[in-house]
Amino acid sequence: METFNHKLNTYIGSWMGPRDQRVKGWLLLDNYPPTFALTVMYLLIVWMGPKYMKHRQPYSCRGLLVLYNLGLTLLSFYMFYELVTAVWHGGYNFYCQDTHSAQEVDNKIINVLWWYYFSKLIEFMDTFFFILRKNNHQITFLHIYHHATMLNIWWFVMNWIPCGHSYFGASLNSFVHVVMYSYYGLSAIPAMRPYLWWKKYITQLQLIQFFLTMSQTMCAVIWPCDFPMGWLYFQISYMVTLIILFSNFYIQTYKKHSGSLKKEHQNGSPVSTNGHANGTPSMEHNVHKKLRVD
Repeated sequence: METFNHKLNTYIGSWMGPRDQRVKGWLLLDNYPPTFALTVMYLLIVWMGPKYMKHRQPYSCRGLLVLYNLGLTLLSFYMFYELVTAVWHGGYNFYCQDTHSAQEVDNKIINVLWWYYFSKLIEFMDTFFFILRKNNHQITFLHIYHHATMLNIWWFVMNWIPCGHSYFGASLNSFVHVVMYSYYGLSAIPAMRPYLWWKKYITQLQLIQFFLTMSQTMCAVIWPCDFPMGWLYFQISYMVTLIILFSNFYIQTYKKHSGSLKKEHQNGSPVSTNGHANGTPSMEHNVHKKLRVD
């Protein structure tokens, strides 16, 4: 283990600088293998779970889903509020902020970002609920890629750049998750579903988040400080992958189905404003139920 850690520190340190000692001894952060092992376990469950459930009845999980989504909504709000207030009152530089210039603020940011890292482990439950409910069509490449990579990326963030410029993407993502998990919590309550109309706008909000994060990261490249340049280039590249994948999801899910609805209407099949056609749920309503992107 010591040899592995030394090699990892040497390799990552060559383009991100020395490991940050302020998180030494924190849960799951001292060594990378536990985070990697949890990700492998996640991928194994993704592979084996649907096979296990194939000949079994799906579980409702309604009560658990309400509590789970409520919990993540509250955690996301806490992280968003704490990050924004700390950065605002601490005078962080929007264009580029290093990791060792405001000790009190930095320490607060580090504490909140640990919870952000840990929340990525909690969010594996998104996929497990899909498996238990036999919603296997929602376990897409985008869904798995996003969940599996975020936990691992944030292990490295917490060990090398646990504050400073790292705050921005986490702040935006926490805000988006307040909107997203509150929506999914409410959608688990049947009586609330007719009033939930903003599903597709969540994906739009996510895309705006990625563009803003990439733009703010570019600011640090153009007006650099002591924040590791290697991480900035990596984050820009990662945001590009998410923009491509989420854009494809949005086009496939909403634009194509919207075109199908227009064609259906032109062929004389009226679709009422309450989302039903001749007593059958409209395609737009089904789209909202079918796919979830996190």
